[in-house]
Amino acid sequence: MAPGNSDLTKFTVVLPTYNEVENVSRMVEELFRLYPGISVSVIDDCSNDGTIDAVLALQKKHGLLTLMRRDPAKKGLTASLMDGISSVKTDFYIVMDADFQHPPVSVGDLMDKISGGADLVVGVRVTKGPLTLPRRIASGGAHKLAATYLWLRRKPRSRDLMSGFFGGRTELSRKVIAEQGAKFEGRGFKVLFDLMKHVPRDIRLEEAEFVFGERAAGESKLNSDIILSVMKQCGMAGKMLGTSIQLLVVSKTAQVIGLLILVAIFAIAIVMGTAPHQPTP
Repeated sequence: MAPGNSDLTKFTVVLPTYNEVENVSRMVEELFRLYPGISVSVIDDCSNDGTIDAVLALQKKHGLLTLMRRDPAKKGLTASLMDGISSVKTDFYIVMDADFQHPPVSVGDLMDKISGGADLVVGVRVTKGPLTLPRRIASGGAHKLAATYLWLRRKPRSRDLMSGFFGGRTELSRKVIAEQGAKFEGRGFKVLFDLMKHVPRDIRLEEAEFVFGERAAGESKLNSDIILSVMKQCGMAGKMLGTSIQLLVVSKTAQVIGLLILVAIFAIAIVMGTAPHQPTP
């Protein structure tokens, strides 16, 4: 929905792209239609399908649209978003995908919670219907692993650490990236998890539910490797274990089975331990 009490000029929507020519123009136009006054920053990871040309054409129409073309030697979704968030000029930011699985109409819900004082807001999927079974399993396993790691570190947690739809105070996130960015899994998929590992324990974390949509066009870049990626984000031991599994176990199926067993073991700490953290409603 459109934000009720938010000053739209204080927000930048960060859109990471890689070969999204079929989606990016529609997404940018829809964001400016729904939220006049916002800034939109496209962070492109070396697309070769015309995405960059599409954004350059849009810039002639929208003065608040910027494009960052990243170094080909530093490809990776997390690295891309680290650059994107760090470059934001407004007080607040929202990160979302360009493929419409994060619906533009739900951006306003995150904006309102941030305007209301939240330091970080996580979009929570009320359904994961569009996900294929392998991706559903991978997403669930990765979430359990990430949530357990955050619980062990006594950090705030969300019900959906893998949604990829989030936003917050630019100053806070930029500070975390500047001070701790060297520890982020740059070639990973989940910058939110890396951020939450390093934010202060007393931040005001809120959630906003949304309906996870079908991908409008193109193909997903994510697969079962997400579990390996998240494991590498779980400290030095996790990085060593994830790298070892990736190098020693050739079969993707065997990798997933082994990782899910490990995730189940780690998740016992949550199942048998204290109740999960509940963000502010």
